[in-house]
Amino acid sequence: MTYRSTLAGEVHRFDDLKQVMACASPARSGDQLAGVAAATAQQRMAARHVLADLPLKVFLQEALVPYEDDNITRLIIDTHDAAAFAPVSHLTVGAFRDWLLGDGADTDALAALAPGLTPEMVAAVSKLMRNQDLIAVARKARVVTRFRNTIGLPGHLAVRLQPNHPTDDLRGVAASTLDGLMYGAGDAVIGVNPASDSLPVLAGLLRMLDEVIQRFEIPTQSCVLTHVTNTLQLAEAGVPVDLVFQSIGGTEKTNRSFGVTPELLAEAQAAALAQQRGTVGSNVMYFETGQGSALSANANFGVDQQTCEVRAYALARRYNPLLINTVVGFIGPEYLYDGKQIIRAGLEDHFCGKLLGLPIGCDVCYTNHAEADQDDMDTLLVLLGAAGINFVIGVPGADDVMLNYQSTSFHDALFLRETLGLKRAPEFEAWLQRMQITDRAGQVLPPSANHRLLSDMGALALGHG
Repeated sequence: MTYRSTLAGEVHRFDDLKQVMACASPARSGDQLAGVAAATAQQRMAARHVLADLPLKVFLQEALVPYEDDNITRLIIDTHDAAAFAPVSHLTVGAFRDWLLGDGADTDALAALAPGLTPEMVAAVSKLMRNQDLIAVARKARVVTRFRNTIGLPGHLAVRLQPNHPTDDLRGVAASTLDGLMYGAGDAVIGVNPASDSLPVLAGLLRMLDEVIQRFEIPTQSCVLTHVTNTLQLAEAGVPVDLVFQSIGGTEKTNRSFGVTPELLAEAQAAALAQQRGTVGSNVMYFETGQGSALSANANFGVDQQTCEVRAYALARRYNPLLINTVVGFIGPEYLYDGKQIIRAGLEDHFCGKLLGLPIGCDVCYTNHAEADQDDMDTLLVLLGAAGINFVIGVPGADDVMLNYQSTSFHDALFLRETLGLKRAPEFEAWLQRMQITDRAGQVLPPSANHRLLSDMGALALGHG
């Protein structure tokens, strides 16, 4: 179907809904690289005029990626909840934006609506929003998940403690884990990106992290972020597996490039549930996404990168994850060129994930060849904190020595919590107080020389050396 808009006396023609969506997107390098971005600011505004007047129902009738060619499209259409969609089914995209910003779209209403929204609807409305709109609406949407603690409560912020090491040295990982715990980080997960795919190495990491959690009775979970097939093998071999990790994308072809199918993810979820390692809940999956992954796999089908990203969230929510985060600036400046584009993408991803009912966090990050710096990350961190993000990443010194990119530090999380008055997961907060790592107000205490965690973790690390 062809779409037209007249702006300042000039007629703008769009060949299909896919082109409308792409041209309505804020400028970003990935869409320019793909050849789908608006050629001018006027064309971008014309596309937004078209989008604002489109009924939300259009997205149930015109698939951006063909139904017969893509299992993500089939998942989106086949699992759509018409009853949940009913309260907004009569609205246009523009009217939906107005509804979201109104008082009627409170936390309960947004939670009830989530199963009725498709990724394309959510991506579309985000393209009509200013940054403050994305923050205002996302702040109202809350998604709470549980495994060994409770993540996503209002007024709370969790941190993934990321103790990566360039050679997967267990003493190095233990040292970084200790560093993070002493700064009060780690309630989202202690999650390691391994440098190796060796199953014995992965098993060693999982056993060491499990020993730390069990010895000190820490109400948190561990994860080694390896391919889902490795995790399945480790679980079958009796290695302690808390969470199953996988990177996912928004098209079937993207996921096949990752070596992933929905059936494989379902198998892994079942295997993790069978472990019965959760104490307060059974959310066992952890997903990562990022704008640009579909294009980098030559699997975007001419769809803009932000819409491809949001389509990945449809796959994620099928498995009720404990955590999902966008690694917003990690893929590089080919997709998000500078700090401005990274900030916008981070706010979009968080907004869209929350509207679709996901417990979304963000790796507030950039690569060293992007036109961005730590001031940009400070800005995005505060904006996401104000928007009610579920969790962020904590890396020693904000500099990941294994992945070679810039993220956020344990100190950054302390700053954000103190500035915005945010608490840790309640079970984890209580543990920190019992361990005399924080006081009752959540402030980090100076560690004593004979602190149990310092002495025992040191012995544990040496034992694994």
